[in-house]
Amino acid sequence: MKIGALLEAEIDAAVALWRTCGLIRPWNDPNADARLALTSPASTILVGRIEGRLAATAMTGFEGHRAWVYYLAVDPALRGVGHGAAMMRACEAWAAARGAPKIQLMVRSANTAAAGFYAAIGYERQDVQVFGKRLDDRS
Repeated sequence: MKIGALLEAEIDAAVALWRTCGLIRPWNDPNADARLALTSPASTILVGRIEGRLAATAMTGFEGHRAWVYYLAVDPALRGVGHGAAMMRACEAWAAARGAPKIQLMVRSANTAAAGFYAAIGYERQDVQVFGKRLDDRS
């Protein structure tokens, strides 16, 4: 798998993969998320391609204090061979190149498979609570 930046022409394919992997929530606009990540100097979407076909994605950004990862997705037919771990290493390298001292992500409490994956590649559960407030009219 070769890892590089998502091309604007690949946004629909990335969003389709996110849907397949169950990452889309009704209150998020994944197309808008992708466009914003690609146009901001503080973020990107990395993709893994196999024979030119999009196989994996990971959106990452650095807000000045820590880097974050969103939309890590691997085509279900291609899981279990290290593509997810490779994408996370690419996110870590992207963040480190920008001076980020830490990288983190959020996993929904019910997603025990994802929690197990992240623990297996060296991520530790953090003792924090996440609070949020919508600033737009989406609910």
